[in-house]
Amino acid sequence: MAGRLYLCPTPIGNLADITLRALEVLGSVDGILCEDTRRTGRLLAHHKIPKPPLIPFHDRNEAAALPAALARLRAGETLALVSDAGTPLINDPGFKLVRACVEAGVAVEALPGPSALTVAVAVCGLPASSFCFLGFLPRGSRRAAAAIAAEPRTVVAFDSPRRVAATIGELAKVDPNRPVALCRELTKLHEEVLRGTAAELAAALAGRQLRGEVVVVVGPAERQGAAPAS
Repeated sequence: MAGRLYLCPTPIGNLADITLRALEVLGSVDGILCEDTRRTGRLLAHHKIPKPPLIPFHDRNEAAALPAALARLRAGETLALVSDAGTPLINDPGFKLVRACVEAGVAVEALPGPSALTVAVAVCGLPASSFCFLGFLPRGSRRAAAAIAAEPRTVVAFDSPRRVAATIGELAKVDPNRPVALCRELTKLHEEVLRGTAAELAAALAGRQLRGEVVVVVGPAERQGAAPAS
């Protein structure tokens, strides 16, 4: 009988942000596929989980590591897939493995849990009933701003702390009144959420050297010809 692949979310900053079920899975599987064995090892040590074999599985080796992982699953073993932070496959490795498991008839089970995407959408104060996730914005502030500008829904994207000020600055040139939230270091000690128009945030970020993980949330583009809000 084939085994099972667990997609196991891990904390995005605060090591306490992990479910009891995720801890149970991580302590019971035959192996853990992980982006960085050192980082996953620290998580397991923090929660006093006996360390099962940690198998490197990341963007650079996914194609090469996939056949061995799939063979273990088809032989009846259970494996957990974790990323460095958040939910696997959400802008992280794992899609090729999940697709291979589906095609091979291996059960795939996704556990709910932390994700910078959902945390940012919840805290940003912008419409969240419908949104578009762009993953990491393209390099080049003009290209990044163009990817956002015409989107009629709320836009969520990851960006580099070194580039995000330029991205918002370009957006401010196109649509200065567009509402924006910049979410930095979510769930961590130096968590910060800046809210305002694109023009206001561009001014606030001028000269600042940001650090850490950044999520940008941009409100919907105003519909042409729409009646002004009362």
